[in-house]
Amino acid sequence: MARHDWNTFGFTDQQRLIRDSVLDLLEQVLPARKIRELDRAGEFPFEAYQALAEAGWMALPFAEAKGGVGGSYKDLTVLVEAMAYHYASIATAYLTTVIYAGQHIALHGSEYLQKTYLPGIMDGSTRMAFALTEPDAGSDAAAIATRAARRGDSYIVNGQKLYITCAHVAHYLVTVVKTDPLAGNRGMSILLIPADAKGVSIRTLDMLGRRTTRANEVFFDNVEVPIENLIGNENEGWRGLMKCLSLERLCLAAAGAGNTQHVVDYAKDYAVNRKQFGQPITRFQAVAHKFSDMRIMAEVSRLLTYRVAEMLDAGVEPRIETNIAKIVSTENDCRVADLGMQVMGGASYMMEHDMQRFFRDSRIGTIGGGSNEIQRNIIAQILGL
Repeated sequence: MARHDWNTFGFTDQQRLIRDSVLDLLEQVLPARKIRELDRAGEFPFEAYQALAEAGWMALPFAEAKGGVGGSYKDLTVLVEAMAYHYASIATAYLTTVIYAGQHIALHGSEYLQKTYLPGIMDGSTRMAFALTEPDAGSDAAAIATRAARRGDSYIVNGQKLYITCAHVAHYLVTVVKTDPLAGNRGMSILLIPADAKGVSIRTLDMLGRRTTRANEVFFDNVEVPIENLIGNENEGWRGLMKCLSLERLCLAAAGAGNTQHVVDYAKDYAVNRKQFGQPITRFQAVAHKFSDMRIMAEVSRLLTYRVAEMLDAGVEPRIETNIAKIVSTENDCRVADLGMQVMGGASYMMEHDMQRFFRDSRIGTIGGGSNEIQRNIIAQILGL
């Protein structure tokens, strides 16, 4: 498939290089054939993940003082969009360790935690997962029941987490717990828990899409965690959680934008070569208008996402804009994948074509990272409603 010539207005030369370099790398280490094999097997893309680390991409969002590159929010957005354009789940694999879990350590971890764990994140030797959701606490994050009780110089953790992305391949779990069960969100803390600690058990779940970065159920049965593995202050996890979730939503928007554009390009490559009634199907207005709508949605997703990144780089807090970008980008991803299925007709439903995977992979976007209903609730709150 020909690589789409994205509109890079407003990109620096370095940002164009980020996009082109990561696409070149992934085309080499994770070709379409390999993606199909991994998707069928439900296997994590270890080789591609390590290649990203060896190329220095894991270090991009971390400050230079911490051994990272010190990239901007816009640099990160360019990178995530490019990864997701190539394959949605390689972006998920990257984000789970580097952003969803790793940023808690980078932003709120002690000097000990940062010196001990950030180098491994950046060189690819340490993978992490972020454990928040529970059977009875998804959208209502403050309702988590996983308990961490202080005992001497340790916490004893008991509870259950659900739908935890990449926990099965993680070395550590950045886990949200209740240290004061009666205090609501003012009783939440965040612990770094080794995935192989005594009392931790992980069960992999079967998923519709994103099969190479699978969801898991995690159980904690009297797991002893040293007090130095506390990220931030005890009972102050909520504030750190909200800050990191905001960055997560920017990255989800960027991933949605990248995947959306890939769908447009893939469907177009098929449609211009597909003939019916003696001419390419793109000559029919019913099909051409679908592509117009698909491109409109792809472009709107990119515009909103990059606006958030530029606001963050300017030191402006995009309270509403981040939620809007997450909603629009993930919903457009689903709509465009659905239109791509319709354009390709019966071929789209066959496992030999990638359109069915784009369709499956897109659906989680409106659910994960805070459902889009919750995003709308947040917008309404900010509006004073």
